[in-house]
Amino acid sequence: MRTTRSLPFPLGVSLRDGGANVAIYSETADSIDVCTFTGDVQTCVTLEHRTGHVFHGIVPGMQVGTRYGLRVDGPWDPANGLRHNRNKLLLDPHATAIEGEYDWNPSVFGHQLGHPLVMDDTDNQSSVPRCVVTDPAFDWEGDEPPLIPLADTVIYELHVKGFTQRHPEIPPEIRGTYAGLAHPAAIKHLTDLGVTAVELMPVHHFVQDNHLLERGLRNYWGYNSIGFFAPHGDYSSVGDGGGQVAEFKNMVKALHDAGLEVILDVVYNHTAEGNHLGPTLSFKGIDNAAYYRLVEDHRASYFDTTGTGNSLNVRHPAALGLIMDSLRYWVTEMHVDGFRFDLATALTRQSGSAELHSAFLTLIEQDPLLNTVKMIAEPWDTAGYQLGGFPATWSEWNGAFRDDVRDFWNGADNVLGTVSQRILGSPDVYEVSRRSPLCSVNFITAHDGFTLVDLTMYNEKHNLANGENNKDGESHNRSFNFGVEGPTDDPEITERRRRRRRNLMATLLLSAGVPMILAGDELGRTQNGNNNAYCQDNEVSWLDWDNVDEAMRRFTRRLLALRRENPALRPEWFRHDPSAGSRDTVRMIRSDGEEFGDGDWDNPDARTITFLLAHEGADTFALLLNSADNGVEFTIPEAPNEPWMRVVSSDGEQETSGAIDTLILAGNSFTLLRSAAERRE
Repeated sequence: MRTTRSLPFPLGVSLRDGGANVAIYSETADSIDVCTFTGDVQTCVTLEHRTGHVFHGIVPGMQVGTRYGLRVDGPWDPANGLRHNRNKLLLDPHATAIEGEYDWNPSVFGHQLGHPLVMDDTDNQSSVPRCVVTDPAFDWEGDEPPLIPLADTVIYELHVKGFTQRHPEIPPEIRGTYAGLAHPAAIKHLTDLGVTAVELMPVHHFVQDNHLLERGLRNYWGYNSIGFFAPHGDYSSVGDGGGQVAEFKNMVKALHDAGLEVILDVVYNHTAEGNHLGPTLSFKGIDNAAYYRLVEDHRASYFDTTGTGNSLNVRHPAALGLIMDSLRYWVTEMHVDGFRFDLATALTRQSGSAELHSAFLTLIEQDPLLNTVKMIAEPWDTAGYQLGGFPATWSEWNGAFRDDVRDFWNGADNVLGTVSQRILGSPDVYEVSRRSPLCSVNFITAHDGFTLVDLTMYNEKHNLANGENNKDGESHNRSFNFGVEGPTDDPEITERRRRRRRNLMATLLLSAGVPMILAGDELGRTQNGNNNAYCQDNEVSWLDWDNVDEAMRRFTRRLLALRRENPALRPEWFRHDPSAGSRDTVRMIRSDGEEFGDGDWDNPDARTITFLLAHEGADTFALLLNSADNGVEFTIPEAPNEPWMRVVSSDGEQETSGAIDTLILAGNSFTLLRSAAERRE
């Protein structure tokens, strides 16, 4: 028999006959009202029951499309971590859709501006968004996850809006939306290129920062979440009234149909409510101390390892439960295939230090649903670096790969040994803990920093448009502008820049590990030297499909096809010397064809190397790298099978056909040779 009583689970709104069951967690509230809206007319129903720390009750009349918010009554005592304020309409932490934006005025703050310990009693109803009840029903038409092995995975980091906003083949009314990304023209670019997964920059509903709006800018990247279950409404072609949920699902279904996985860049380490001077939007007014980590001896202040003013309290079951509920929701209801965790190290800090066996990591490891999807950590926060410190089933953004590969191609001293480790999948980081090279997500560029083109055109950041006097953004970018800042008509410098881009892209795609390409790098995208375009929701950040470097696109596509078709280029485990009996093997030899000795690795001037990459029964490859400014003659060892043939190179002066046993590789160039396992006609 169906119960007519309310239940303390699941948290949030659950539709039932005649209304909805609503359940909200709070240890410190005295009462919680659910307020529904017809236009501006508000009707509030008090949740009459309490089980443990969960307030719950039946709210009659709630249905798909109902707009609602919460009012939470309880003590106001910021000095002791209590910030309840019944005058503030709050977002439900489990809301699956959010409609509207904040009208930044004093009523949005729980405290009086200028007096952070004094409660503001102004009602904020007319200045804040509403939660929207959504329809969980959706016809997935047999959708199945692609389940692409990590060894075959190539990630493409993109922004939902920026990827399609200027695409001429996509109808204007759906550009910059989930529907735009689902359009055949968008999908065709991805499948033709050869990537296997899109990593979407934040799509959890986020807040527009008032300080940016005042400067005529907007938060473009979206690392300012407030709704961990709600797809961001601005990316919906049908508006933010709840239809964004179905549109997101249709996007996932279309990408899956094309064999592409969907990975979400998620921001659980902090929220848009900021520090003690920030607004009261949701968690602060529901249970401040449960959801945020407060300073132990000054509970009016927030512990901050994220650089945003607050950190989620991953020591508390309520905050951990919220994260876990959100992750499961996106897998079960939205069918996503994995997550990249922004500042993941912050989520492992239960008692201050990062912990491999933290509650957050342990909960995911033992969850029978979540331990089957891809988990990727950004292995740092503002308090420390944790590369190599995540479980064996996780992958990590490998910042050392980015830095060492850039240093090598920039001609730095004493980097040949370290860059060799990166190309082999960073065994110095992962093999000691019996982890595989697939734990390393390799990248040269990402959303945060220069694009690949700008990396070769600018030594200095050009961020004045951000309104921070060019003080924002990374200062040391290991860039290569060849003495000329910005675009140039000099053909020699232009060619050197193109060669360097190919070197960097090839190193990324021919290294062991999981490669990640920044959207547009294969097209020659520029941000005109802005290396922190977080607030540039405009043509600075949007991909320009009318001015595409077709040669670079073909080059990238060729490399991805080689990687996909040849197991020697994508090993599942660390390669070893052929004498070790491994199926995947590697030899590293000097340009003169001799083996490296210990002293060779310590030579600060060493800038050339050949990697012989083999997989039992498959083609063997020789990857030749020369980061010296001058050309170098390479002696190639005897081919193991068919004669060595040139496959791809950034040295345009080389012969393009014929068997090879020696070659002169131009300065700052690479060449890939192949010895086919069997004769090809």
